[in-house]
Amino acid sequence: MRIVKRFLIIILVVFIGFLAILYWGTYEKGVMAGKIIRISQKGVIFKTYEGKLNLETFGALKGTSPIAESFDFSVERGEKKLIKELEEVALTGERVNLHYKKRFMSFFWRGNSKYFATGIDRVKQQNP
Repeated sequence: MRIVKRFLIIILVVFIGFLAILYWGTYEKGVMAGKIIRISQKGVIFKTYEGKLNLETFGALKGTSPIAESFDFSVERGEKKLIKELEEVALTGERVNLHYKKRFMSFFWRGNSKYFATGIDRVKQQNP
């Protein structure tokens, strides 16, 4: 009976560790460049902040128009300063470098995406 209890405790500890890695673990960190086109609060019971970054990808031929691509991301609720700054750059249309981290799994109370914004750098415009 003691062996069964120990085995169950070990299984429980491993399962809790696995869930902790899924919740807090970071799979990828990086930076995306573009313009913030949307930052909004969504949800009925669990309010989450969701955003969209417009990436401008240029074609292989010179003079072709850029292809609009977007990058969806979430912002954790506690990041009030980051949310305010994202709202500011969304209104001004500034080009930014968005720092993000990708989690292993998304949870509905945290955000709709596995990608979470962790910071932004405003890019200074150069005159041609």
